[in-house]
Amino acid sequence: MRWLTNLRLPDHRGHGQQPERHWRVGLDAQERIASIQVLTPGSQAAGEDWGGDWLSPAGVDLQINGGLGLAFPELTAADLPRLEELLELLWRDGVEAICPTLVTCEVASLRQALTVLAAARRRHRPGRCRLLGAHLEGPFLAAARRGAHPNQHLCEPSLAALEARIGGFRGGPEADIALVTLAPELAGSAAVIAALRAMDVLVSLGHSAASEVEAQAAFEAGVGMLTHAFNAMPDMHRRAPGPVAAALLRQDVAVGLIADGVHVAPTMAVLLQRLAPEQLVIVSDALAPYGLAEGQHRWDERMLSVRDGSCRLDDGTLAGVTLPLLEGVVRLARWSDQPGQAIAAATLRPRSLMGGSAAADRALLGMALADTLRWQGSAADLRWRRPT
Repeated sequence: MRWLTNLRLPDHRGHGQQPERHWRVGLDAQERIASIQVLTPGSQAAGEDWGGDWLSPAGVDLQINGGLGLAFPELTAADLPRLEELLELLWRDGVEAICPTLVTCEVASLRQALTVLAAARRRHRPGRCRLLGAHLEGPFLAAARRGAHPNQHLCEPSLAALEARIGGFRGGPEADIALVTLAPELAGSAAVIAALRAMDVLVSLGHSAASEVEAQAAFEAGVGMLTHAFNAMPDMHRRAPGPVAAALLRQDVAVGLIADGVHVAPTMAVLLQRLAPEQLVIVSDALAPYGLAEGQHRWDERMLSVRDGSCRLDDGTLAGVTLPLLEGVVRLARWSDQPGQAIAAATLRPRSLMGGSAAADRALLGMALADTLRWQGSAADLRWRRPT
């Protein structure tokens, strides 16, 4: 067995809550992780010394809207080759799996995209990012909080509207639909939430005008996440705490964060991390121009202006990013000086929401070393690569 020693594993808990531990990892003849052991302080265990570098699974992105010019809601069978190119790019960018996100669109387009994604899922092979179930971001959204979602395709929540869109498709992390974002304060949402939870679909509050009380009721009904916290929802106010504050008071609601420093100011991102490190989930919210040059790009019938990794519509509405998921980790680590927490927020916490383990040692056991990530440098200069 080959051993790696003096390495760290990411953890959502910060320093001060527990002493930072160092580990050794044993690799079998196939270079798979067969043993993970805590090192006692001062131990000089034999093996390749990693000098305190971090070892983590690759990233899992629960909100990504496309890339290489492809917008997931517009997918057709002819797009399969380019979709596979995108999945290879994502793998190179350190992402193991994604929930391809389908923003509000026509019913026929939604169902066609789900069909194409199912076909692509069956064609998975090593060296490509895996396709988890899709993330339906809409159409049951609050019009006043729709952001860049096209108003003409929004819909009041109902079981009939849900059936028209996803009837015949399966729910679950490894099935057709893994995640649905909706506004739970809308009339009819309770029945839709119950139906989705019965299908093993994670439901997330987003593009919502929900008050603190309405958000609390939604969490009690089974809503388990916030979609891009602070964006397209009420802010925290001293007299109107809103859905973010309601989520932070609980242990069982994940908090999605676009960690680009534009959607949410760095100070607020760090505040979220300090208040709820176990709940934080970094997402990219990358759009179709991901992987392409900056400038003007088409997005459905509209144009996107991409500059410094941010995407805006002609009217200035912030629509998403073109930054890789792991760039969010690098930025949050720099802002917070908590690299272990930042790494966990993009690799372990989203994995746990899709049925995996949130503990690094359990998540890594059995993985091929080449499928993991090695993180080097300080919090101010964090870098990653595939280890060998």
